[in-house]
Amino acid sequence: MPLYPLYALLFLDAGVSAAELSLLFGLWSVTGLLAEVPAGLLADRWSRRGVLALAGVLQAAAFALWTATPSTGAFAAGFVLWGLAGAGTSGTAEALVHDGLAAVGAAGCFARVNAAMTAAELLVQVPTALAATALHALGGFPLVGWASAAVCLAAAGLALRFPEAVAGGADDEEPAARPGVALRRPALLAAVVAVALVGGLDGVEEYFPVLVADRGVPAVAVPVAVLAVSLAGAAGAAAGGRLVRPPGRLLGALLLAAGAGLLLAAATAGLLVVAVLAVAYGVYLAVLVAAEAELQRRISGPYRATITSVAGVGVELSSLLVFAAWAVGGAGAVGLLVLAVGPVAAAGLRAR
Repeated sequence: MPLYPLYALLFLDAGVSAAELSLLFGLWSVTGLLAEVPAGLLADRWSRRGVLALAGVLQAAAFALWTATPSTGAFAAGFVLWGLAGAGTSGTAEALVHDGLAAVGAAGCFARVNAAMTAAELLVQVPTALAATALHALGGFPLVGWASAAVCLAAAGLALRFPEAVAGGADDEEPAARPGVALRRPALLAAVVAVALVGGLDGVEEYFPVLVADRGVPAVAVPVAVLAVSLAGAAGAAAGGRLVRPPGRLLGALLLAAGAGLLLAAATAGLLVVAVLAVAYGVYLAVLVAAEAELQRRISGPYRATITSVAGVGVELSSLLVFAAWAVGGAGAVGLLVLAVGPVAAAGLRAR
């Protein structure tokens, strides 16, 4: 979405204060957190394809509202819509793709497909940044906003073209397949916790510009440096998709290596910090992709999106640990947090 790299500037241009901006971000986060599991349940009971399409429409409405009436009230309403849209895609997309592959006997390919999805999310930052620059130069924030709304609607239309198995009725399901019962299975619950803890660590990405600038990278080079780290993350995600049911100990060791890399980055100066951070982030995303694939492997029954959404709630909550660690001790404290999470996640992914 071309508006992604510019929406904070749109808010400031409309007169939103720093305090109001933080409140808007908080409203966005709380909305997504509260809607996460209900959206997954709706996807499982109604239509995963339909929920993905609805999410695209809601996000388009948010951007259209911001563009048509840029004001604090419109921004707040838009963030509520965007939070609902984000909850609609979280968990639902993975469930739809996994079961679509399983329907043609290719469930074993989910790790590679999920890795490609994760890598694409990072790689698309390059053309998005170029599009944002060009559109803003041609028509300012209005053109960027309307173009972003159109992209969301196009994504909604594309979602409707995915194949989807017909969900069974409430009377058809086995009691053991219901989310509350399924999550009592130790191996599944352990995987949910592991993915929640590992996924929450991705919150450190928000601080990459601050970290590289603090370690001496010139301000003019910060965007390129952060882009280099994102590209390394895409490569790591792609590599993680090639790991076929890796042992939990291996993933734990890789996560420890990522934490050590973050600690090293906190003590490295100049452009070398970019290389260290890139390697650490690439290793981390390889672990995350492998952990997500292991979670999907352990889920059975009709509530795949709901259970994945439960893990998504855990991701949002555990990301608060990252924010708190950074507030206390910066990158070094986050690195120690990663080292602490490593053994716990490894234990969860070892469970069978």
